[in-house]
Amino acid sequence: MTTQRTLHLAARPHGFPTAGLFSVDTSPVPEPAPGTAVVENLYLSVDPYHREEMDGGWELGVPLEGRALGRVTASRAPGFAEGDLVLHREGWRTHAVVVPGEGGVRKVPAYDGVPLTAYMSALGGTGLTAYVALTRTLEFRAGQDLFVSAAAGGVGTAVGRMARLLGAGRLVGSAGTPAKVARLTGELGFDAAFDYHDGPVGELLAKAAPDGIDAYVDNVGGDHLEGAISVLREHGRIAWVGAISQYHSAHEPPAAPRNLFAIVEKSLRLEGVMVRNYRDVQQELEDFLVPHIQRGAVVPDVTVVDGFERTVEGFLGMLRGENTGKMLIRVTD
Repeated sequence: MTTQRTLHLAARPHGFPTAGLFSVDTSPVPEPAPGTAVVENLYLSVDPYHREEMDGGWELGVPLEGRALGRVTASRAPGFAEGDLVLHREGWRTHAVVVPGEGGVRKVPAYDGVPLTAYMSALGGTGLTAYVALTRTLEFRAGQDLFVSAAAGGVGTAVGRMARLLGAGRLVGSAGTPAKVARLTGELGFDAAFDYHDGPVGELLAKAAPDGIDAYVDNVGGDHLEGAISVLREHGRIAWVGAISQYHSAHEPPAAPRNLFAIVEKSLRLEGVMVRNYRDVQQELEDFLVPHIQRGAVVPDVTVVDGFERTVEGFLGMLRGENTGKMLIRVTD
């Protein structure tokens, strides 16, 4: 290919974003400068945090960032050869110029029997977030009971699978449709799950975990955080990964849980999870998870949308909860 396409943010959203906020730019594929390599992207990641970036983190009129997996097509970088598979964060574009070692740029390790989608889900930033939340933030132990919100999403499914491998006791998840709830208990190893549209989250969680929970991975915030605080046992822990329930209300102050003082009364611990602080854990994650993927005990949970031109469609679908597992855009085979 001699031309590349990049997605730009043309205007800020107000409420739920629309496709008209984005534009596509076409330009020649660049030649690599010394120390750089040109990568043709195979898969792009669309993530909940991108909605937050639209409110001010992303500049208008410049190519958007995000995790991507691509193949080197031209290189003047030591250690990067044509055909190498590379992970990077240059994001929503068909081609990218990368510098080895900068901004998370790294070659994909050669693991037999591991599909490419795994490097963008269970073994990528999504999986690393789940692994760090469990092993570092929660210090999760076998036999402990865990609640996961947005459990059918990318991080949620990864947390569920890893918690099972770590010997979780009772595993409870929330989701937004009856079909997702059924999949959590039927395919993903959850002991109980509920549709959060069916009533107050605290009541639904108390019914699903009548003896309480030890730990909570929060991908939602809002009423889910309040409900989890009410059901957590003394000395329980919360790993706060995201707050998707508040991403479309950036211009309004988020509603704080009404029972925050219970954190003091129960001696709970709440800690935010920022995966960029744990890059050194990547190899540990791979050592832990790759053998399970290779023997088929763990299948990466992904929803794939085909075509670069459908990137925004996939992003908006992810925000509407249309995916199970990690939402990916397949740019090319």
